[in-house]
Amino acid sequence: MKTRSPFLRKILPALVGAILLTALVLLILCLKETHSFRSLTRRIFVEELSDSTLNMHYTIAHPENFLPNGYRVLLPGYDRQQADANRLGTENLLAALSSLHPDRMPLRDARLHRQLSRYLEQTLALNQFSCYSEPLSPSSGAQSQLPILLAEYTFRTEQDVEDYLALLEQTDDYFSSLLCYEREKAREGLLLPASSLEKVCLQCDTILTLSDLKTGRHFLQTTFSERIRSLENADEITSEEAARYTDQNNRLLLEVLLPAYRSLREGLEDLCCSDRPLTGLGAFPEGKEYYKALLISETGSYRSIPEIEALLLGRLETEYLALRELLLKESSAAALYLEEEAPAFPLSTTAEMIADLKQRMSSDFPAIPGDPPGVTVKPVQESLEAYCAPAFYLTSPLDDTDSNVIYINGRKTPKGLELYTTLAHEGFPGHLYQHVYANRRMLAEDDAPLSALLWYGGYLEGWALYTEFLSFDYASELFREAGREDAAILTQIEKHNRSMQLCLYSLLDLKIHYENKKTADIAPILSKYGITDSRHHTAIFNYIAEDPCNYPKYYLGYLEILSLQDTAKELWPDTYSDLKFHTFLLDNGPADFLTLQERLTQ
Repeated sequence: MKTRSPFLRKILPALVGAILLTALVLLILCLKETHSFRSLTRRIFVEELSDSTLNMHYTIAHPENFLPNGYRVLLPGYDRQQADANRLGTENLLAALSSLHPDRMPLRDARLHRQLSRYLEQTLALNQFSCYSEPLSPSSGAQSQLPILLAEYTFRTEQDVEDYLALLEQTDDYFSSLLCYEREKAREGLLLPASSLEKVCLQCDTILTLSDLKTGRHFLQTTFSERIRSLENADEITSEEAARYTDQNNRLLLEVLLPAYRSLREGLEDLCCSDRPLTGLGAFPEGKEYYKALLISETGSYRSIPEIEALLLGRLETEYLALRELLLKESSAAALYLEEEAPAFPLSTTAEMIADLKQRMSSDFPAIPGDPPGVTVKPVQESLEAYCAPAFYLTSPLDDTDSNVIYINGRKTPKGLELYTTLAHEGFPGHLYQHVYANRRMLAEDDAPLSALLWYGGYLEGWALYTEFLSFDYASELFREAGREDAAILTQIEKHNRSMQLCLYSLLDLKIHYENKKTADIAPILSKYGITDSRHHTAIFNYIAEDPCNYPKYYLGYLEILSLQDTAKELWPDTYSDLKFHTFLLDNGPADFLTLQERLTQ
């Protein structure tokens, strides 16, 4: 029988005591770090929601569950002093984050700490270029987007109506602040050229007109009446209250919003004195640096410009060769491709298409937590068609994801294959599916899910485009099941053609905004790929020049997802599946791609 030495009998209790004390100290430190970090993220979440009622309404359905101290109705515009204060606030948040130790936090908090730090660092990098952003872009500016957000503002309770009308009452100050910003841009020599400002002025003249308001047929009147009627039918308000709110809406549209548009137009007309041609950002003193920061912010990709260009050129060649091979190999499908009329699609209704998409994706995508979300496909109101995208999914609030709406613009979206792939992009397995999956997961994990407020356009649009391209494969399966092989091959031709076009336009985005190429410079590139009409050259140049980083947000995001997929296949040689990869993407996003790469390889 062995006995411990007297020395060990004396020292072991002391060692055990020291170890327990050290563990207790570490536990206390970890709990303190975690508590401090979660308190900070909760404060950021509350402040962000409180700063903009419009953003709050589209983020949460029930503010009382998230904002214990209530909120003031705010439609924040531009203010130089406030912008400086916001930059200082971001610096202070970064300092607060850097004082914490993520290695003492649970893995989920440590990951969010790094992701939030990176997000705020990029926000600061972008904000140092104070007059380079463009809130009044002709293609997607506030003058056209704000009315759509107001028209789709959900009325769940009477308080929502009160908030909506209070926001409407602030629209004159909002547009006035944007005009002040445009004047600052003009003083810095960064104003849009007259040709672009004229488009914005035309929108100000046509989006809201006196004749429409007087006849009661404007969409901000008709949509308001529909929402008010729903509240009345649900006994949330009386008929007298409904009439009073309707009168108030009509008055505010006539006395506040209409004059606000007129003042904006008149102010922009006063600034329309430059005959400077439309150029990319690279023509301006700090344009290249701003473009690099904007590219990271919009796409979530931290690759260098040369690396991005090489990636796009490689993909363009891949898509071109695949398209060329199909056209040469499948002569009958190629002949069908040249016909103006697309082949009849096997499914005719949106309900059939969504059901088919859900069925085909089921084995490769994880199920959404909870009950299956409902989805309704609605046409965009005719009076809104000119200002809306071909289709869009209006994101449901964090705490109300059961009902979802996809809007289809009848003027811009045809039927058949394109409708099917559009429903995949906007619905399943695209935006709607990803958004509901992420929101339900985030809400279950945290009572103040800050991740829901971090915007990653490259991840969101890259995911939607990735799933859209998958839906072309689904459509090919549909045609083959119907015994129509030529139509199945034609669908693959369409897929490669669309991919090549988006890749080409993303490459042109780099050339126009970073290399400062002009229309004459990009014309030979477009002509090489079959776009030979000079009018098309000008239209493509103008659109890209007026909306920098739009195409890369989609296509570079898509290529980053493919890159992650390749990495996953290398890391999981024996266990890789599309289901496993998609689950990883969904459980770790939305995020920038550097963060996703780190999490994949950890």
